Amino acid sequence: MIKVDALGMACPKPIIETKKAIASLAKPDTVEVWVDNPTAVENVKGLAEDNGYKASSEKVADKQYKVTIDVNVIKNIKADNNASCSCGCSDNTGSYTNNIVIAIGSNQMGTGEEQLGKNLLKAFIYAVTQADKKPKAMLFFNSGAYTTCEGSLSLEDLENLKNQGVKILTCGTCLDFYGIKDKLKVGEVTNMYDIVSTMENASLVIKP
Repeated sequence: MIKVDALGMACPKPIIETKKAIASLAKPDTVEVWVDNPTAVENVKGLAEDNGYKASSEKVADKQYKVTIDVNVIKNIKADNNASCSCGCSDNTGSYTNNIVIAIGSNQMGTGEEQLGKNLLKAFIYAVTQADKKPKAMLFFNSGAYTTCEGSLSLEDLENLKNQGVKILTCGTCLDFYGIKDKLKVGEVTNMYDIVSTMENASLVIKP
């Protein structure tokens, strides 16, 4: 049995650690995942069931839940940090699929409570670092420009993506408007023409 201690881990880390554990199995076995909230329980069980595995859960204590996954058949489930490419355009610096571009136009994800939005954006970018298929480029504009600058909670994750070959591009006009061009820490400065061109040539543009 493999035990995954995901207590205290924010979404999507419990899912990612569970996928790694399943991917590490050389033969059928049981994966036991410990999480601290009902949403994480459902996410982990959903991952198992989506791949044809039986999963059960129980509440062990306050903020302690155990999810037991019966991995009865070994499948080719890649761990998230081992990227693969299905379009034949990968190299040793990263993997891309269909020229995907991620466009981030705000320093938070969605509308509503500001701190929640910032936490969601951080979680989204982290999830991109762990995804099997990496985007070709990530565009940052308007207040999204803050995400690539000093003080951003996502600098380490963006540096990770850049090192895997993902282009990190931030709008120069936006950096100037907010007076933060000298605080840019990851990637390159771009312009609106290049932003339009990058989106136009993309097979898919994702806007979180």
